[in-house]
Amino acid sequence: MSTPWLPLTDAAQLTALADESRQHPVLIFKHSTTCSISAAAKAKIERQWAASGLDNVPIYYLDLLRFRPLAAQVADQFGVRHESPQLLLIQNGESAYDASHMGIRLDAVKAAVK
Repeated sequence: MSTPWLPLTDAAQLTALADESRQHPVLIFKHSTTCSISAAAKAKIERQWAASGLDNVPIYYLDLLRFRPLAAQVADQFGVRHESPQLLLIQNGESAYDASHMGIRLDAVKAAVK
């Protein structure tokens, strides 16, 4: 099974995603399409997704270059420092976990899911 990326493209979606996280966990992956480290992190998530046990967790994909203001809003809304690549676990409207670069590990995300 490949990673079921959901595009994150506007502020209304971000609000809906935060609301959705009150029912079940949600992931946001912030990706720079011109960065080789970001590409490696994305590929790692895609390779590990099927075995991660997170297949019932929606994962949103944010293209930082196309949606720069939205990337800044994610950092502000969830109180995390903006980094790229970055994976955030949103639960109950808050960031319960965030990691960046090669620190992104789906097993750590799975452990943080409540």
